[in-house]
Amino acid sequence: MKKIAILLIIAFMALQARAAYILIPMDADSQKDHLKAYGITYWVLAGGSEAWWLLNYRGGSFAFPHNRVFEKECLTRGVSFEIIADGQFNKILEDISNPEVNMEAMKLEKAPKIAVYTPDVNAKGEKIQPWDDAVTLVLTYAEIPYETIYDTEVLSNELVKYDWLHLHHEDFTGQYGRFYRSYNNQPWYRENQRRMEELASLNGFSKVSQLKLAVVKKIKEYVIGGGFMFAMCSATDTYDIALAAEGLDICAEMYDGDPMDPNAQAKLDFSKTFAFENFQLSRNPLEYEYSTIDHSRGRNVNPEQDYFTLFDFSAKWDPVPTMLTQNHTRTVKGFMGQTTAFSKEFIKSNVLVMGENKPAKEARYIHNNYGQGFWTFYGGHDPEDYRHYVHDPETDLNLHPNSPGYRLILNNVLFPAAKKKKRKT
Repeated sequence: MKKIAILLIIAFMALQARAAYILIPMDADSQKDHLKAYGITYWVLAGGSEAWWLLNYRGGSFAFPHNRVFEKECLTRGVSFEIIADGQFNKILEDISNPEVNMEAMKLEKAPKIAVYTPDVNAKGEKIQPWDDAVTLVLTYAEIPYETIYDTEVLSNELVKYDWLHLHHEDFTGQYGRFYRSYNNQPWYRENQRRMEELASLNGFSKVSQLKLAVVKKIKEYVIGGGFMFAMCSATDTYDIALAAEGLDICAEMYDGDPMDPNAQAKLDFSKTFAFENFQLSRNPLEYEYSTIDHSRGRNVNPEQDYFTLFDFSAKWDPVPTMLTQNHTRTVKGFMGQTTAFSKEFIKSNVLVMGENKPAKEARYIHNNYGQGFWTFYGGHDPEDYRHYVHDPETDLNLHPNSPGYRLILNNVLFPAAKKKKRKT
């Protein structure tokens, strides 16, 4: 009888172990490293296990079945966690399902395969490093794997291999970031122009602007077919400018060897763009600006007061924007870039604004579905470097493990793991 009792106790303990869950709290006070928490959840999914994203529950917490391996990995990565019994987890799900509560439990199905559109080397000919871009920096910090692709791979239809695509800080108009006035005499600027012209020629184009247009159209097909596209900084507005200017020459002579079409502005086709309409192109080729999309002219925002606010959405009726705005705060410190923010007057009426600086009349974080897929544009360069310059040192995310601005990026990375749902209207 004693042996039987011992066996029953062991069996009960084993059953309890199997029935337990690991809860990854994501509220402000309970989580030591919000950014690595996404990496843990991605790693669990990549191993074939199920996971839950508990929207608006303790800052958008994660949960997955408990085992010793997962527990050890949380400890190794410094991610705060709680072990809860099966009954306790079911009670959380029951509470979340209450129609009076603005929460939702989203089942995460698989780890998305991630691509970052980026050249092998930067404008200076140096090998691209993770810290050259906020997304690659946080993916590396969170230990989420990704692959890099560029123009040739995109034009070779390799996007179909990936669930999620990030656009590195690219100039899709073919104007080399509009750095001409400040850097055209620098050897690295001339070498970058030479390399890009060579890449265009290898892909059958006479101009870099034509190459980039072909790329943005391929990416557009990818989104229509069900892909998830995320862009920051200049990859946002120049993407739409390139689409609107299809078939037009909007590049001055120093960029492509011949003058721009003097009537280009009147010929723009805004029906082709994702997010923006009725914007004006910058006709001064020496100006460090592409158009009126970027809210920079006359922007009078004190850096100490530069914050934007995330909107609250209905978790049960609008799960997609709810996922994309999960955070432990609704107020996020602003940060600048070549494209810092979006002038609200040029945003299409069907585009969802998820974060704005209302006093400044600017949107910082916007989103919509397109075809079967989704896109998100996020203004600024680096959420933890307010004004990033060309020669500035890289950001050390070990100093910012709870960054709200970087959490928004990772929301987008993990978003494709959930079953796709369009925003209800």
